[in-house]
Amino acid sequence: MTQRPILLDIPDSFESARLILRAPRPGDGAALNAGVVESLEELRLWMPWAASAPTVADSEAVVRGAAAKWLKREDFMLLLWRKDTGELVGGSGMHRIDWEVPTVEIGYWVRTSLAGQGYISEAVNAITHFAFETVGAHRVEIRCDERNLRSAAVARRAGFDLEGILRHEARHHLTLELRDTMVFAQVRALPNSSKATDI
Repeated sequence: MTQRPILLDIPDSFESARLILRAPRPGDGAALNAGVVESLEELRLWMPWAASAPTVADSEAVVRGAAAKWLKREDFMLLLWRKDTGELVGGSGMHRIDWEVPTVEIGYWVRTSLAGQGYISEAVNAITHFAFETVGAHRVEIRCDERNLRSAAVARRAGFDLEGILRHEARHHLTLELRDTMVFAQVRALPNSSKATDI
């Protein structure tokens, strides 16, 4: 990539049909904390950062650190807000950025009270489009534990192809058992390529 990432003009918010997706801002910690604490039982199975309940100050530190990383183009954490109520739905973002490709990895979680309503699938579709069209990504990945069937279902619904399974790729953060990681991806078609990607 010829242009320095810090010079890229990347808006810090965008929308889907029901959601406002935006970068964290100072003051978002209380809303984030409420969503995480409500959903801790489900989150802690898959998310190392949810192994124990955060304080509001912990969550505020997370959003402020994420805001700084967004400005430096190091990581793009996103908070998902309902348009109709302003309620925090969950979190997502574009992580593990490699600007040489560029490639990003989408991660996501939904608060327990709003699960099963299609918000995360909607967010992933919007973020994928944003990654290709605005960030300039050529590859977008989703990785999840092979046993995380709901996460894998989101990837498949969003049109991501399962490229492979990394066997014994990591240890579970709670049990320390070896786990396998599923790798899903979409890629932007190169010029003159016969295989196009729907974005």
